[in-house]
Amino acid sequence: MRHFGDFLQYIQYIRQYSPHTVQSYKKDLEQFCVFCNYTHDQHESVIDHRQIRNWIIELMETGHSARSVNRKISALKTYFRYLMKEGIVTNNPVNKVLSPKSEKKLPAFVKENEMDHLLDDTGFEGGYTGLRNRTIIETFYNTGMRISELINLKVSDIDFSKETIKVLGKRNKERIIPFSRLFSDVLQQYSEARSTMAPEGEWFFVTAKGVKMYPRLVYRVVRNYLTLVTTSDKKSPHVLRHTFATHMLNHGADLNAIKELLGHANLSATEVYTHNTFEKLKSVYKQAHPRA
Repeated sequence: MRHFGDFLQYIQYIRQYSPHTVQSYKKDLEQFCVFCNYTHDQHESVIDHRQIRNWIIELMETGHSARSVNRKISALKTYFRYLMKEGIVTNNPVNKVLSPKSEKKLPAFVKENEMDHLLDDTGFEGGYTGLRNRTIIETFYNTGMRISELINLKVSDIDFSKETIKVLGKRNKERIIPFSRLFSDVLQQYSEARSTMAPEGEWFFVTAKGVKMYPRLVYRVVRNYLTLVTTSDKKSPHVLRHTFATHMLNHGADLNAIKELLGHANLSATEVYTHNTFEKLKSVYKQAHPRA
């Protein structure tokens, strides 16, 4: 397809999609081209909805999940939106294609008593590393930020006087997250220890060698500590993000407020957490109502 390279540059530099998303879209579109035997020189106008439907059938028959197929459809739809914006094509054939229905899975989260046990009763190792690891866990749970946001957190982003954290989210969108006095004490203690490890560094979370934290290490820290309190198969930083949102909802937080705290672009992305809350309500009802 002639304009494939221009599209990738557009979503990377103009729309500022994450590198992961750019690579996923690239892979999905290349896969579609292989299926249709398209070459680099062929014009996109030759593509119609029947070819896309056949591709979807092929994907489903070869074991791809509905969620995976929908992501590939989204990549193709975004590509044609770009082509229409540039005046290269006059219609989007993907609009005539029905997406397969995905089974809605509830976000995994850690129970409140499990988080209390982790933060109140579990002994973190001594020294700088233990203090940093505890602060990482607390930061995820107290703010709901993403792993990329935590890793890229700078010393200057923490405002202790206002008790706020400035977070740079997806597509460089800034948001401000407040934090409690109790969490402020944790951040202060870690900040003092961190200043001895990297006195001139700008990154807030650093290794014992004073360099910026990296994703694999953060994942390992979270997994190791969640293993101590939960038997859930999922033990990742994103699970703590889910935990933050679910516990906030369970305690009556407004859905729009949680949307802003999480940095979601649309409320629909936040509404998934209401399912967890409803499951809790059903459980309470069954336990408490005499006729349940």
